[in-house]
Amino acid sequence: MKHFIFSLLSIYAFTAEAQTFKNPSSLFDPTPYGFSHASSVFTPGQFVYISGQSGGLGKEHTLSNSFREQTQIVLKNIVTVLDSYNLKPENIMKITILIVDHSPEKLKIWNEEIRKIWQNKPFPASTLIPVPKLAIEGMQIEVDAMAFKAMK
Repeated sequence: MKHFIFSLLSIYAFTAEAQTFKNPSSLFDPTPYGFSHASSVFTPGQFVYISGQSGGLGKEHTLSNSFREQTQIVLKNIVTVLDSYNLKPENIMKITILIVDHSPEKLKIWNEEIRKIWQNKPFPASTLIPVPKLAIEGMQIEVDAMAFKAMK
């Protein structure tokens, strides 16, 4: 019985705060740029790996010429996948952003749009990679993600 109670308390302790996001004070503050330096998970659960989502709209995968519109659609597509697992953007631990012909203007747009999705910080850990082109002609952005769903 003693071991059973200890096991239950251990499970509760691990599920009380499953996700941690860290920004060590000796490093620059990344929150203005929409990411955290690191994220970790302390409890058993389910990892959800989201393949690179493009800015293509709907089943026809229609691509706008606007970087902002593609960015909005990419984020909407990620939220759609999260919804299928009953998860929210806050469950995303890590994202990788690929931007064609990256520029300060595109970074500004990315930062504005990501704040609409991650209204409540913390931001996930993040890597942005400038690329010359993506898989389909006209794609300007692709984002993949790794999310975590704690077991209850």
